[in-house]
Amino acid sequence: MVEVTIPRLGLTMEEAELVAWRVEVGDEVAEGDVLAEIATDKIEHDLPSPAAGTVVELLAVPGDVLPVGAVVARLRTDGTTPRP
Repeated sequence: MVEVTIPRLGLTMEEAELVAWRVEVGDEVAEGDVLAEIATDKIEHDLPSPAAGTVVELLAVPGDVLPVGAVVARLRTDGTTPRP
């Protein structure tokens, strides 16, 4: 299982807003695919997948403001199909 977190995009960045998801639970993604859009007080940024796998959990909703390092999604990377 791989956790997707809010990245630090600048030295002073402490949080980001989840603007929109671009995936749903059950979607297959490749490493680097855009999972979501996030925004800081300075920029909007695509949140890329850190690994290839299946989206098994989305842990935040659009509009949530989350600290750097917060887990926002989980990916299954072992090739198995997630349970409904």
